[in-house]
Amino acid sequence: MKDATQLHDAVLAAARRVLRTEADAIHLLSDRLPADFAPVVELMLRARGRVVVSGIGKSGHIGRKISATLSSTGTPSHFVHAAEASHGDLGMITRDDICILISNSGETTELRDILAHTRRFSIPMVAISSKPQSTLMRAADFRLCLPPAPEACSIGMAPTTSTTLTLALGDALAVALMDQRNFVAEDFRVFHPGGKLGAQVATVGQLMHSGAELPAVEGDTPMGETLIEMTSKGLGITAVTRGGRLVGVISDGDLRRNMETLMDSTAQEVANPDPITVPTEMLAVQALALMNARKINALLVTDDAGRATGVLHLHDLLRAGVA
Repeated sequence: MKDATQLHDAVLAAARRVLRTEADAIHLLSDRLPADFAPVVELMLRARGRVVVSGIGKSGHIGRKISATLSSTGTPSHFVHAAEASHGDLGMITRDDICILISNSGETTELRDILAHTRRFSIPMVAISSKPQSTLMRAADFRLCLPPAPEACSIGMAPTTSTTLTLALGDALAVALMDQRNFVAEDFRVFHPGGKLGAQVATVGQLMHSGAELPAVEGDTPMGETLIEMTSKGLGITAVTRGGRLVGVISDGDLRRNMETLMDSTAQEVANPDPITVPTEMLAVQALALMNARKINALLVTDDAGRATGVLHLHDLLRAGVA
């Protein structure tokens, strides 16, 4: 029986062995990317339908993740369970689709019907396997062969390294497709409107106060009326405009600095003539970084013509989960 120290050391040693084994395998895959990798990316870019992914067991779990990653990064995809495909779900696969079938051994019997379906209807089929001479790989139109690497488990049988390599290869496909599609943060936001991811890719224009909520006065407005505008909108700031264009901003700090002559002044006389402004398309996280750097709680939002279109307050970022 091992004592506590021996057990602790043995556990850490096992963990490091697994991670190094899998890391070495990924480096090997990077150095030996399959010859069909680029053609597969080109095929997926041209696809009129979806990328259908299928596998059984651990390969199926990895396949679901690959399909989900493709879908969320601009490549329409869905996962079809190989066993369910044999009982009606083959109807989910059309002639416009592409199939990616995953089997480390390349001899998974449950993939037989879906494989035959792709051959019967001339549906392009991509195989991911570590056995280049297997039934699956020989039948495939495109072959993504994993390099020879030992499984990381102590008995060398449990899918560990092989599933890690498959997952990494799927990520490589998804990112290569993203790059070719010029997939940007705004596109990502469309597919991730909720949760922390959605907040991180929200734009200033989506969170700002605009229209009737925008505090704004003309430059010659007396400060008495300006205070009413600032107080009624409750953002601690007001835009000062002339002919529709922004000429300054008044914050709570400006009120304190001009307290002695405040009520005898106009808005433009009190306003800061060089305010910090941001465009509507700026990411909210970038606006937050600017607020933190300049130690301010609100930003004016302007358009290309220099017109004030909104105000973004720190509280808006907190409510949205950005801050």
